[in-house]
Amino acid sequence: MQKQAIFQSKLLPYALVAPQLAIVLIFFYWPALQAVIQSFLLQDAFGLSSSFVWFDNYIELFKDPAYFAAIVRTFFFSFAIAISSLSFALLLAVMADKPLRGSMLYRTLLIWPYAVAPPVVGVLWIFMLHPSLGVLSRYLRGLGIDWNPLLDGNQAAALVILAAAWKQISYNFLFFLAGLQSIPKSVIEAAAIDGARPMRRFWTVIFPLLSPTIFFLLVINIVYAFFDTFGIIDTMTRGGPGTSTVTLVYKVYSDGLLGGNLGSSAAQSVILMIMVIVLTGIQFRFVERKVTY
Repeated sequence: MQKQAIFQSKLLPYALVAPQLAIVLIFFYWPALQAVIQSFLLQDAFGLSSSFVWFDNYIELFKDPAYFAAIVRTFFFSFAIAISSLSFALLLAVMADKPLRGSMLYRTLLIWPYAVAPPVVGVLWIFMLHPSLGVLSRYLRGLGIDWNPLLDGNQAAALVILAAAWKQISYNFLFFLAGLQSIPKSVIEAAAIDGARPMRRFWTVIFPLLSPTIFFLLVINIVYAFFDTFGIIDTMTRGGPGTSTVTLVYKVYSDGLLGGNLGSSAAQSVILMIMVIVLTGIQFRFVERKVTY
């Protein structure tokens, strides 16, 4: 028999929900509405007046080759970050799920990096892999690798992906570990009795049972790569060298705050929001079909 909460006053449930609704309205819906309105406006060079230009900001965006290049780069970054962080986090979770001495300390240390802010992550990795000051750069040069992400766009992109994936591994690890611990041991033992080796047990028993967790983390990681990597890019490369690490979210910032084109920046933010909503909908529509609940 399920317990049901009974409120003495009809207004009390709404009063309890009101603070959360206020936060969502003030910090999400109101800025989103302002961005939509701003995307139809064009300001003068001094920001003193604005004129209604309908869809001109959107038309100019779709005529800009740099914007399409940023779209392709963002999708590449997102899938690279999601796949690398999910793969490594799953490996660590499988290792941490084994009965090892000091496993609690091991798990705690793996969760800590998630508490590090994205700009701090960027500073940490640029210190380690700076071409002249980085500790790891010396080893790369010792291996014959001409490491200089300040001049090489591909190396700068790899550095951003590495830092962003490292930041997200702890979050993924936490969910994967919880998912592994929720799998009934009897199912795994039954597969072992049937003669399945550890690798076969993982791919035929454990991995399918983890599919809801994997699907959830795939959505979260792609959204993370679209939005939350701004701090890492800004502290590490500032979009350079050239535009090799300019993603959609960083282009919104550079065109709006640095370039002063608020109308185009607002239009980009609206398109970015629509893209994430559509991408998430596609994942729920097609990827979820292969999820075993």
